[in-house]
Amino acid sequence: MTFTISNLTDNSNVEIKEKLRSFSVLEYKQDLSSTTVADAQSNFYMSKSNMKKRQVIIELNGEIMMSAGAMQYYVGNIEMITGVKGAGGLFRNLVSGAVTVESAIKPVYKGTGTIMMEPTFKYLWLIDVDNDHIVLDDGLFLACETTLQIQMVSRKNVSSTVLGGEGLFNLSAKGKGVLVLEAPIPSEEAVIVELTNDVLKVDGNFAMMWSHSLDFTVERSGKTLLGSATSGEGLVNVYRGTGLVWLAPLSSYK
Repeated sequence: MTFTISNLTDNSNVEIKEKLRSFSVLEYKQDLSSTTVADAQSNFYMSKSNMKKRQVIIELNGEIMMSAGAMQYYVGNIEMITGVKGAGGLFRNLVSGAVTVESAIKPVYKGTGTIMMEPTFKYLWLIDVDNDHIVLDDGLFLACETTLQIQMVSRKNVSSTVLGGEGLFNLSAKGKGVLVLEAPIPSEEAVIVELTNDVLKVDGNFAMMWSHSLDFTVERSGKTLLGSATSGEGLVNVYRGTGLVWLAPLSSYK
């Protein structure tokens, strides 16, 4: 490679928060681009409350898949392809994308070079998926190594769609590789519930990820319709079986 990127990772205002193989999470300590007093005040309080801009930088030597529109710039010997094979593949992606908030087309970048993703105020998670199969709530997926199989999985029953206000499909990641998520909370705040032939009931859409092995349903919180009404809860999301559930209980997630 013959290019050099300066004043990025060597900038004193930029901190590398996490690194996993070719992916690194950059965090800007302050927003130095204030042009008004209101901007300066806003940036000051945002910095104090950990509301900082973050970006993923990828030192590519192979292939990665990315959410559509997430790329800011790239340099090097890199080729971008759609990852869709033929009209049939495009139709399947458009149909599945129509029933979730996920992008229908996820481009693949292959080659050698550096890719910078768009900045965000949300939290960026780097997850090493090790021969596992996890289901993601809508909007979390950002990028991954192409060694992972990214596919749509359908709900196992109609109740989770009609009663829970959820889509017909969720995105899932299966296999082995690095997965990048754009999450509403830092990873340190996530609560992980491990079930062994047990049941987790959640009042609200606070589950960000769960094991594909779990059955997801939406059920009344009480045994009877009257009991559900008097409890004030109504319907709850239920995860049943053996596996893990990642919760964001301190976030108004949806």
